[in-house]
Amino acid sequence: MFQDKYVFAQLTVFLDRNHFNHLVRKYVGDKYVKHFTCWNQLLSLVFGQLSNRESLRDLIVALEAHHGKSYHLGLGKHVTRSNLAKANQNRDYHIFEAYAYHMVEKARAKRKTDIFKLGGNIYAFDSTTIDLCLNVFWWAKFRKRKGGIKIHTLYDVETQIPAFFHITTASVHDSKVMNEIPYETGAYYIFDRGYNCFKSLYKIETLESYFVVRAKTNLQFKSKHWKRRLPENVLSDAIGELTVYKSSKDYPSLIRKVCYWDKEQKRKFTFLTNAMDLSPLQVAELYKNRWQVELFFKWLKQHLKIKKFWGDTENAVRILVDSNEG
Repeated sequence: MFQDKYVFAQLTVFLDRNHFNHLVRKYVGDKYVKHFTCWNQLLSLVFGQLSNRESLRDLIVALEAHHGKSYHLGLGKHVTRSNLAKANQNRDYHIFEAYAYHMVEKARAKRKTDIFKLGGNIYAFDSTTIDLCLNVFWWAKFRKRKGGIKIHTLYDVETQIPAFFHITTASVHDSKVMNEIPYETGAYYIFDRGYNCFKSLYKIETLESYFVVRAKTNLQFKSKHWKRRLPENVLSDAIGELTVYKSSKDYPSLIRKVCYWDKEQKRKFTFLTNAMDLSPLQVAELYKNRWQVELFFKWLKQHLKIKKFWGDTENAVRILVDSNEG
């Protein structure tokens, strides 16, 4: 008689089932459920991802091939297409979202490091868009004939693990999500030009955290203090204030502007930051590391085989993305 665990069961043994059960009770996920529990649902979705299933029908066919092993794989009794589709549509996605955050925190704790020696975590924040068919995913309208969702990700540069992600429809502007970020005192946040929301940046300042954001070309800035002796490739380094009325109202404190010439790309970059004690080269280096989140998005789209979403409601899409992110 076969005594060892199946490979899939070995791959999922690290999952913290006690915490998952706590979340299921919190969000009442298994109310009136007899057989196909939230845990069975999660493992079914993980199985589909690891086995590269292209659709819900394809996943069910693969699970039926292992019908006799379902219990030993942790999937419970026989999984049907209707059971899984209904679970994806109706069960609270917050269960899977909170569990993904929990697993991410466990992974980050094991890879904790301090490469930059700045005394705080360093995060890059950006988003990537996943296109959806507007006729099916009507709730995700992006353009006239196009639908999509955005995955906004706070990426831990030093551990190279996403610390936070937030899903919206693709029509939501990137800067609108800045208020959703769980900011930490003393941490550094790196943004691209799409995040020139001075109200949100001032929130980082009031929390005694730091930001580095690439400035827009139409920036209106008045210098008050500037450095005379500059390192190589640093064009200017000044502390001043924003002069446009709304910007100055949203960000009333002094702000620092660093202009840097990138030899490799042969182009000028202008950064805004509230980190007054960093050298201008450190400011430029922090921004260069923003590209790590772009590499993560590239990896995400290559390895998360979401060719078809296994459900057309917003809840189903969120559950699939959350179960894959975790």
